[in-house]
Amino acid sequence: MSKHRFLPRLPHLAGATTAAVALAVLATAPASADEPTVSRPRVVAHFDLAAGQSPENIAVEPDGSADLTFASARQVAHVTRDGSTTIRATLPDEPNPNTPVLKAATAFGIARAHDGTLYVDYATGTDKTGVWRIAPDGSAPRQIAQLPTTALPNGLALDERHGVLYAADSAQGIVWRVPQAGGTPTVWAKDTALDPVPVTGAGFGANGVKVHGGAVWVSNSDRGTLLRIPVRPNGSAGAVETRATGLTNVDDFAFPGPHDDTVLAALIGVSELVEVRPDGTHSVVLTKADGLSNPTSVAVRGNTLYVNSAAYFTQQDPNLLVAHLGC
Repeated sequence: MSKHRFLPRLPHLAGATTAAVALAVLATAPASADEPTVSRPRVVAHFDLAAGQSPENIAVEPDGSADLTFASARQVAHVTRDGSTTIRATLPDEPNPNTPVLKAATAFGIARAHDGTLYVDYATGTDKTGVWRIAPDGSAPRQIAQLPTTALPNGLALDERHGVLYAADSAQGIVWRVPQAGGTPTVWAKDTALDPVPVTGAGFGANGVKVHGGAVWVSNSDRGTLLRIPVRPNGSAGAVETRATGLTNVDDFAFPGPHDDTVLAALIGVSELVEVRPDGTHSVVLTKADGLSNPTSVAVRGNTLYVNSAAYFTQQDPNLLVAHLGC
């Protein structure tokens, strides 16, 4: 059994370019015997790379099953707890994609509402770029917000309480705000801290996005940072705060608990999952030895941790891994 420490302060393609991958020096803290752990990691589903089934992002259902976006297949898949996989929806084909950085039509972030409605980011470099809704009744996906053709909407987060979605634009360094009911997107946050790194970077700035503790949190892949943007009382964005650095090729992330700022983050280039503590230090909790293969997304429900591996660069074993959180 693989067992890793976890502090309980309680989620392109083949041939795509990326920044040079090197392990950062990880700040660690001694573990104590009574600290909860990440334990029993196991791969519950393997996917078909040749069919474009690179899982990019994840939303967890109340029963513990998961909905995943398959990036280049433009699909949303449903994976049961025992690993059985079915395709829930396919986004419309784009015969002439001009997607920033990737030049390929790509399904990215996914978020789930309480009624089972799914929202998905779709990037094509055409008028299909934007946020799409997938209704629980199985009807065809419908675009509810169109983003500029220059946008690369990646991570997606839903604030159902206020009826808004936040989409991280990796190419333009923007966090877009979109009405949950559909409508015109607005630039909610734009800052150099959200930008990709020119020339030397992979072209992916703002990537993962989550709503937590009165703020919108964003990872920046090129800069290896975790950012916090307070939501002001009027709904506008406060000043961007850098909460952690040195997160090599960070992709998506999740908060294990609702009341603390500890984060579990996927480092896509080095195939690791790290725990990022509120003071900004971080340590490895899962590695390629546990089954990670370019992890892209992280989700938590109860005591279960979910991690997608897209295998973009390893080209080996795209999968869904689950693990136990707790003593």
